Amino acid sequence: MNKIVFSLLLLIGTATFAQPKQYTTANAHSHNDYEQPVPLHTAYSEMFGSVEADVFWHNGQLLVAHKAEELRPGRTLEEMYLKPLARLVKKNKGHIYADTSRRLQLMIDLKTNGDTTLRTLVELLQKYPVLTGCSSLQIAISGNRPDVSAFTSYPAYIGFDGELEKEYPAEALSRIVMMSADLKKYTSWSGNGIIPASQWDSLQRAVNHAHALRKPVRFWASPDFTNAWYQLIKLEVDYINTDSIRALAGFLRKLPASSFKNETGYKTYQMEPGWSSFTPGIPPIKAH
Repeated sequence: MNKIVFSLLLLIGTATFAQPKQYTTANAHSHNDYEQPVPLHTAYSEMFGSVEADVFWHNGQLLVAHKAEELRPGRTLEEMYLKPLARLVKKNKGHIYADTSRRLQLMIDLKTNGDTTLRTLVELLQKYPVLTGCSSLQIAISGNRPDVSAFTSYPAYIGFDGELEKEYPAEALSRIVMMSADLKKYTSWSGNGIIPASQWDSLQRAVNHAHALRKPVRFWASPDFTNAWYQLIKLEVDYINTDSIRALAGFLRKLPASSFKNETGYKTYQMEPGWSSFTPGIPPIKAH
């Protein structure tokens, strides 16, 4: 009986979370954004929904790089992301984008000890109430996250990137703002042609699981070209991972609403009073 009830709840959760929508750059994630010729601003100019920065703790500073040997003194999280974002929020009178319907997620991938690095980040963010108080900016922690039992000990403006294959207690799950996984764990597909049926089913179950938990989903290490983007959209993946900002933005702008049809009969999610949505495909956030 309990299994039947859980299955029904899973179906209801998926149905209410997933909804017919036209994909836009709000569904785009700038992977390793700091490696772009113009970090942050290129993705921002295309109104991306998410940007990613890898961060190392080094001598009390948070430096941005992919590998430790690539660390450079001037490439700090503060200079590359926090200060520019603060200027943008001030310019837009408390919003991250001039279009107040749009949102941005700053994913910070911790490459060094999670507790030390995150504690330093929280201390740094105390200087930026304009960011921590911005309802259209979400800070999401990935990489070397602290133990899940500590998630709720961090300020409310800190969210966490969950691991799709992992089970979380309810308290920790309440602080998870998205789910991510390595696409290669589910498929050997190269991005060309269609995904083999059995692998498609495995991917669809993973996406449905995240949606049943009312969390958006992203796959890293995904092929990064037109056919692959189409397939990810068909799977209803909420964030399309890319290193090709301009190409994906152009693709999404040209993507007609009619090219993506949800044929599963999902009902459009109706937000409860007191809740506000974050980005398309992202679960609502309780207003305080």
